[in-house]
Amino acid sequence: MNLSDFDYNLPEKLIAQTPLEKRDTSRLLVLDKNEKTREDKIFSDIVDELWENDVLVVNKTRVMNARLSWELESGREVEVFLHNELEAWIWDCIVFPWKKLKPWKKIKFPEFPELEWEVIKVTDLWRKIKFNISWEVFLDIIEKIWEIPLPPYIKEKLENNERYQTVYNEKLWSVAAPTAWLHFTPELLEKLEKKWVKIEKVLLHVGAGTFKPVQTDNILEHKMHSEYIELERETSEKLNKYKKEWKRIIAVGTTSIRVLESFSDENWELKFWQRNTDIFIYPWYKWKFVDAMVTNFHLPKSTLLMLVSSFAWREFMLESYNHAVENNYRFFSFWDAMLIK
Repeated sequence: MNLSDFDYNLPEKLIAQTPLEKRDTSRLLVLDKNEKTREDKIFSDIVDELWENDVLVVNKTRVMNARLSWELESGREVEVFLHNELEAWIWDCIVFPWKKLKPWKKIKFPEFPELEWEVIKVTDLWRKIKFNISWEVFLDIIEKIWEIPLPPYIKEKLENNERYQTVYNEKLWSVAAPTAWLHFTPELLEKLEKKWVKIEKVLLHVGAGTFKPVQTDNILEHKMHSEYIELERETSEKLNKYKKEWKRIIAVGTTSIRVLESFSDENWELKFWQRNTDIFIYPWYKWKFVDAMVTNFHLPKSTLLMLVSSFAWREFMLESYNHAVENNYRFFSFWDAMLIK
């Protein structure tokens, strides 16, 4: 399939720049992929869409302050994004403008004299950077001087970082939020639990590769980015039990989908483990564990649009995206959503 098969026209004004004050008042487009129907609702209506004993699977990752901008001696501003810790004190980072950080360049901060960086390797936009302090001190410093790394299509500064954190976030490491999970509030989850909807947590740490555009016309030639995933034994056992009881497994967000489909086998059974995944889901993929999903709207020509086009028919998904555009839905991270069942 070609990249152009996953394109649609999106006016820039529909790219939401700030989150709504009350998360569950966002809009919800309910799609029935078998009946090919669409309904416009409010996200809090999801309580009526879920059945007793449905199972929501959510991602428990927490976004770290992984972005820093500062001025060099020349006065030029440089931005660094932490991407992946390769070993103790050594990180893969994305740097803009990348030409300003050359190999073996050392960087110090007057306000934190104990912190020093050294660029030890260069590859295109990437820099392998060695920090000189322990993880505990490093975490303390990045909380003070680093920022939440919002997606590149969000231009406005976020005043409260917790607006970009989900309910039940537990494990720090992601450089972006699992944004479909952002719609849920404690009050909404309480209503779902009273309805006997079950909630299970998995883990995927979102990496900067999630924003990498597809650069090949033939999508099969695209090299998918890798992200760390984790599924605990107790959680896998419960999810396997629910699946055998024919309960509906509803993944909240594409990150949860990547965990479930990476750890499931051809017998619809999950294995517990922890590893990296580079799973690439596109039309004609054979789904193994996910029965329905809650997800935001995705960028044109993106791997995430390919993923949802695999779950529902591509033509139906593009028609639904056009419906959302015509009805002024808010796109991407801040944010309206879809329930695809």
